[in-house]
Amino acid sequence: MRPIRVLIAEDDARIAEIQRRFLARIEGVELCGIAHSLADARDQLDMLQPDLVLLDVYFPDGNGLDLLKELRAGDSPCDVILITAAREVEALRSALRGGVFDYILKPLVFDRLDAALERYRIHREKLDNLDDVAQAEVDTLLPRNHPEPARTTSCRLPKGIDGITLGRVRDVVRANGGWSAEEVGAQLGASRTTTRRYLEYLVTAEELTAEVSYGTVGRPERRYRFIQQE
Repeated sequence: MRPIRVLIAEDDARIAEIQRRFLARIEGVELCGIAHSLADARDQLDMLQPDLVLLDVYFPDGNGLDLLKELRAGDSPCDVILITAAREVEALRSALRGGVFDYILKPLVFDRLDAALERYRIHREKLDNLDDVAQAEVDTLLPRNHPEPARTTSCRLPKGIDGITLGRVRDVVRANGGWSAEEVGAQLGASRTTTRRYLEYLVTAEELTAEVSYGTVGRPERRYRFIQQE
């Protein structure tokens, strides 16, 4: 499988360097460029033709959402993940209308980016392997059509999510809230990447919440808890 070619578009050099270091830790990802302005991003998008751009919203020379609109108006095949401090609802609405693959709020945490790129990899593989489109495939590629897939027992699980393993993940987290992906994986005898895929699926299904824990040493990590039902 060919690597995912990624362009970082971030005006803050320190944050761009953090993103670069995070990407270097993720298998199957190839950094093809870093742009610190919208003008530079436009040039690199044109020259490098990346698969994915990690795009900020606020730049000294404009707004990243305008670049998103330009990409969509030009029918660009490049996908977009917004990584931004923009917490305004209208910014999120504009991003969703522009077809972003994901919307990640700063400060960026490695596990959140890693999970987003894993979902993107799976999404791209599904598209690459399709000969024609049936409704079932459309439904898995457009998860917003099914906001609560895991709570309906008759609902078909997406590719890469096994029902038995999903149940085991639920049992582990339910037994003691505040688990990290690594801790759940240790209980299951599964890799952190595989375990995180199931945990993030349960977050999407609104069964779990994910909170960033900074701890006393080491990098920040996401810790998962069940949502209390009323």
